[in-house]
Formats: sequence, structure tokens, C-alpha cells
Amino acid sequence: MNPENIMEGLSNELEAALKGMSNAKTVADKVAYSQVVKNLCESMGVFLSLANDIMEDYDIDDEE
Repeated sequence: MNPENIMEGLSNELEAALKGMSNAKTVADKVAYSQVVKNLCESMGVFLSLANDIMEDYDIDDEE
């Protein structure tokens, strides 16, 4: 799967969860949305960390 599609999908889901959390009426609903937001942020962090590790392994100087 394309990394850009993954990041865009995670970003879209995060935006939807934040909008849902802002519209939530009860504390229980807000807590549920906050858990979704936390999980999505952690997923994005893992993905970005992996991308960073891959980029560190790719040495641009080797291309020249």
C-alpha cells in the first residue's frame, strides 16, 4: 500500500474523530473519542518512525 495513502487515511480518520469528540455530549462519549484519537496518533507515530528509519538507511550520497 502507498505510504501517502496510509498517512492520508490516518489523517482523515483523526480529523473525523476530533470532530466527533467536539460534538459528543456525554463524558463517556468524549472518553471514547479520546481513546480513538490517542490510538490514531500512536499509529501515525509508529508509521512516521518506520519511515524515518527507512530514510536513515537510504543514503543519498550513494546515488551520486
